[in-house]
Amino acid sequence: MCVYGVVLVLIAFWPVPVDAGAGGLLRSITASFPVLTYPRIEFGANILLFVPFGVGLALLLPSQRHLVLPSALLASLTIEAGQAVFLAQRTFSLYDILANAAGAALGLVGLVVIESLRRRSSRAPGP
Repeated sequence: MCVYGVVLVLIAFWPVPVDAGAGGLLRSITASFPVLTYPRIEFGANILLFVPFGVGLALLLPSQRHLVLPSALLASLTIEAGQAVFLAQRTFSLYDILANAAGAALGLVGLVVIESLRRRSSRAPGP
């Protein structure tokens, strides 16, 4: 979780948008798949960015998993506010906060489903 946290902070507070060098690739993707517009790709990337947040925090706080979503919202709001205040080339986005929270929720739900399946298979009677 520490490594993820460092990577998250680096991505969030990089002085220029982290996809600044990927313009050609993004144009190629959006030209090949018109449904994948830049805003949709960015929204999906923000969801994926916070899936490990939901998984990691849920594993660190197994008896307090109810704190995962509020923590993700607080972290995302802090990131967005920090970008708005300190980084001229980054902007505050409510969509990013929504996507980040969705990613954390997805990570948490995925972990709960996997744990449930493991418990169910370990309780299943043998042949």
